[in-house]
Amino acid sequence: MTAESTELPLAAAFPDADREQWQRLVEGVLRKSGVTQATGAAAEDALATDLQDGIRIRPLYTAEDGAAPVGHPGFPPFVRGGSPEGTTVAGWDVRQRHVQTDPRRANEAVLADLENGTTSVWLTVGDGGVPVAGLAEALKGVYLDLAPVVLDAGADFAPAAEELLRLYAASGVALSEAVASLGADPLGLLARTGDDSKLRVQLESAARLAGRCVAEAPGVRALTVDALPYHEAGGSAAEELGASLATGVAYLRQLTDAGLDVDDACRQLEFRYAATADQFLTIAKLRAARRLWARVAEVCGVSPEASAQRQHAVTSTVMMTRRDPWVNMLRTTVAGLSAGVGGADAVTVLPFDAALGVSDAFARRIARNTQSVLLEESHLSKVIDPAGGSWYVERLTDELARAAWAFFQDIEGAGGQAAALRSGMLADRLAATWARRSEDLARRREPITGVSEFPHLAEAPVDREPAPAPVGGGSPRTGSGGGLPRVRRDDAYERLRSRSDAHLAASGDRPKVLLAGFGPVAAHTARVAFAANLFQAGGIEPVQETVDAESAAGVFAGSGARIAVLCSSDAVYGEQAAAVAAALKSAGALRVYLAGKPGERREEFEAAGVDSFVFAGCDAVDVLSSALDVMEVA
Repeated sequence: MTAESTELPLAAAFPDADREQWQRLVEGVLRKSGVTQATGAAAEDALATDLQDGIRIRPLYTAEDGAAPVGHPGFPPFVRGGSPEGTTVAGWDVRQRHVQTDPRRANEAVLADLENGTTSVWLTVGDGGVPVAGLAEALKGVYLDLAPVVLDAGADFAPAAEELLRLYAASGVALSEAVASLGADPLGLLARTGDDSKLRVQLESAARLAGRCVAEAPGVRALTVDALPYHEAGGSAAEELGASLATGVAYLRQLTDAGLDVDDACRQLEFRYAATADQFLTIAKLRAARRLWARVAEVCGVSPEASAQRQHAVTSTVMMTRRDPWVNMLRTTVAGLSAGVGGADAVTVLPFDAALGVSDAFARRIARNTQSVLLEESHLSKVIDPAGGSWYVERLTDELARAAWAFFQDIEGAGGQAAALRSGMLADRLAATWARRSEDLARRREPITGVSEFPHLAEAPVDREPAPAPVGGGSPRTGSGGGLPRVRRDDAYERLRSRSDAHLAASGDRPKVLLAGFGPVAAHTARVAFAANLFQAGGIEPVQETVDAESAAGVFAGSGARIAVLCSSDAVYGEQAAAVAAALKSAGALRVYLAGKPGERREEFEAAGVDSFVFAGCDAVDVLSSALDVMEVA
């Protein structure tokens, strides 16, 4: 190689490509998959993915899709981070959550976590946690000058805060040196409980607490803007952000009305967001949150030095499953990674068994070690805004910020956060969003690994001590306690699996379905696998057999099943499905399904005894629920 050739750019030997060329290649791939009508931009659009909030993810982003300039880390609008150095010096704060009612047991867990990688303590106090009077015992042996304490005390935030501040003084830590978050969040409590009878008093109490912190403990934040109630009620990313902005604005008004300088008021807030296994959406959400709050701060006259949003990211409870909970380790790893990459100041990775009750020591160890791997082995904190500059991430951040700002304006137009909660406006919007998402979950357009996809019926149950009742006490699905509901992605499938478990306990067997494959093996293998996966999601055990019209009745009689699924190719269906269906019906099958869309042969198949059709995109929850009903599985 000559000296001249080494000066050529690496791409010089390759011809320039344009979007049209790429679209033509996409057209070829789509034709092979049977999509022949999509050409040009339509071919690209066929690969797009629709998210909530009206956001559409395209398969290709280029420099033409870039958003407006986002500035530099540590400077408004803080998209790239709240400080110039990001988390490169000490990493983000590894914050473990503790939910215990016994102060002694809470103390054991707190000390174990602090000795093995966590850097701060997030402690539930009062209703659902350790008593306020037990806070001293729960924090016994904790070096309060080294480990920040974060309180989650609900309606007891004022006495809990007073007790913590007393403990600082008792341990010899000057309040001027203390670092903590007292967790006052009256509007979050209203969202959880629906009880606004003491809201005004609580807001005034929170403002007094903030004033004391400003005067005596500048490193202590009095208020938390907790967006988790809106995420956990089924809200979208934009709705979570919009509600957090409305709450933050309400607190700024309260604090400044109480006499605080707007800069001091802004410094008294910490924002809490959910981190999910959708890594890019989580990254964009945290970046958009900082941008949005910077705009609010600018309008309110906050100085740039005080307007950076302090963020605490918590892995989502909505995504956590009760079945196959081990998969939660993977979900929380991705979510924790996303939170760190997105620039969160503090990250909480919930233990994999958090949905089952009080986490054991092993689960807490895995949770904290997840963050240790991300920080110490993957070195994620050593790069500031690693996703910055990605055309996709920048565009997603921009679109999410715009959608969130529109929702924030809707809340403000309804009278503000408190009014939107009182009127039900916010609850209705979140419920509508969850209803749409529930449809995607039911149709498995949003798969849940280990639950709606690849379930394991023989898994040994993971038993945990029941966790204290969460604040609010509303039904997980209806919010009957008056506050917003708490939802989980696996709710519908969990109800189905519980019916199967009850049948197993009562009879010694799970309800069964015969998967009747016929024709050549290659013709029925794919649909047998599809049907097995589908019915196991409802706790229905598949029995796989190869049949024909003559053997189907005998095979069904010996299978122990009460329903059956025809599985083969479309071509073989046309030749044999009617006869096999008739044989199964004559053998006593309560319901016969056909795996695949019926097409023009629907009437023919139904006349032969096919009752229903199962296919990719069908309402799996409805199919499985009705199957259990037919089999009289209560």
